[in-house]
Amino acid sequence: MTSLVEEDARSAGAAAEVKAERAAARRRQAAVVAVHLGAIALWELTVRLADLPAFILPSPAAVLATLGGEGYDWLGNTAVTAAEIFGGYALSVVVGVALALAFSWSKPLTLLVFPLLVTLNMIPKVALGPLVIVWFSYGIGTNILITFLLCFFPILLTTARGLKEVEPDLLDLVRSLKGSRWQAFRYIQLPGALPYLFSGMKVAAILAVAGAVVGEFIASERGLGYLMIQVQASLDTPAMFMAVVMLTLLGLALYLAVLAAEHLFLPKDARMK
Repeated sequence: MTSLVEEDARSAGAAAEVKAERAAARRRQAAVVAVHLGAIALWELTVRLADLPAFILPSPAAVLATLGGEGYDWLGNTAVTAAEIFGGYALSVVVGVALALAFSWSKPLTLLVFPLLVTLNMIPKVALGPLVIVWFSYGIGTNILITFLLCFFPILLTTARGLKEVEPDLLDLVRSLKGSRWQAFRYIQLPGALPYLFSGMKVAAILAVAGAVVGEFIASERGLGYLMIQVQASLDTPAMFMAVVMLTLLGLALYLAVLAAEHLFLPKDARMK
């Protein structure tokens, strides 16, 4: 009887703790929304009180008004930039994880290739942009490549480190049981490396937007970066602000998708702070 009472008390305590955590999470989310809305309200008030011309600093209302304007093709340009961001990012995840796995399997390959990748990563990607345009022409595919180049190394670096952090005894156990390299990767290395992988993916998610915009700034016929260059000539600052807002939303969507995947595949205590 006593044990049942104690078990019920523990269950009630755990439920109360979960409820308190959810309430705290809701308060944090409400605070974040309030801060953003307050910043927008302050922006609108500052523009109105200072009577600033729209070509210097447009109000939020003026920025939103461009969504209904003709000649911007917000939907089409946003879709092009989104394809470049998500395409380059997905490619960087696949290639980065594959190379990190190859490095974990082959020490000679790591000694020969990894230093070269570090050196190549030191090259400013903005400087590489014109060369990539010359080699591959311009368009969505080239901008995906530039995005990939910007996102690839953080994912490779963090994943390679995560694969090295696996307990050697566990790998020895798999080998003693005649397990294959793929089985060792799937059941031992990958679960242990996931916190590091997601850490690199979050960094790369921030860089992905910059990669797509760099490509569109250099040479492109579509996309939000291209649109910003076009409206700059006419001092259409509200449209430039709207393009920045759309780019920010795309970046947030990618980052939140990574966070959602991290929450799905990793328990709370395994996530890197």
